[in-house]
Amino acid sequence: MEKLREQYEKEVVPALMKKFNYKSVMQVPKLEKIVINIGLGETKDNPKALDNAMNDLSIITGQRPIVTKAKKSIAAFKLREGAKIGCKVTLRAGKMYDFAYKFFNVALPRVRDFRGVSGNSFDGRGNYSIGVKEQLIFPEIEYDKIDKLRGMDIIFVTTAKTDEEAKELLTLLGMPFRV
Repeated sequence: MEKLREQYEKEVVPALMKKFNYKSVMQVPKLEKIVINIGLGETKDNPKALDNAMNDLSIITGQRPIVTKAKKSIAAFKLREGAKIGCKVTLRAGKMYDFAYKFFNVALPRVRDFRGVSGNSFDGRGNYSIGVKEQLIFPEIEYDKIDKLRGMDIIFVTTAKTDEEAKELLTLLGMPFRV
């Protein structure tokens, strides 16, 4: 599964250097990390939901997720500071490239009515976010073993300075942007 890393070194770096006129290889943007986050609103009613979400996330990523807690109390949401509200995983190096390859080539094509991902989800600093509506698009998740459909946010953090550089980087890595 080192396919994406090899592709980055052999094809992506020369293409980006040519397009953006970089003087050094160190200027070429690269994928720094991928953060996968599942936010759970129902943990106060159903504490077992957090365990199930953590199990799904560990199956998908191959890494144990950490629990995220509320930073502030919000009365309107019946939320207290320190309450467990979700889980997340930060992938780097080999696992990051493995996940990105699997996400681009296996999971995204399994989305119903898929015509490509939006090119407008950049944050202005070269990072890209995408929301997934259900965890079933990943082949490791078995339909019979899930208790509830859960969405997740996937953030691709790059070292790119601009959104244009980041979009070109992700396109060359295989992200299927909508035309």
